[in-house]
Amino acid sequence: MEKIVKLASENGILIMSKSSCCLCYAVQILFQDLGVHPLIYEIDHDPEGKEIEKALIRMGCSGPVPAVFIGGKLVGSTNEVMSLHLSGSLIPLITPYQALSNVK
Repeated sequence: MEKIVKLASENGILIMSKSSCCLCYAVQILFQDLGVHPLIYEIDHDPEGKEIEKALIRMGCSGPVPAVFIGGKLVGSTNEVMSLHLSGSLIPLITPYQALSNVK
């Protein structure tokens, strides 16, 4: 879906989320604790939310939300993000965006 690609390419870190999703919240807090402030896009507040969910699954996200994009590329959902974090691979991915987040 063009909207997803545009948001992901225009923002260093994007989390497609739902306001009622506890896993989405956990991923958001993780990124904030790591010193970045991603764009949080609440798809349940978008009239095209259902279409966005379907598009995220088609893009390869294991669940529709949270869907995390870093540098315009889909990283995945909660499992993928937590696996990257536990293996030490998440920090190098987000480091370029830490300074940018602190400037805002």
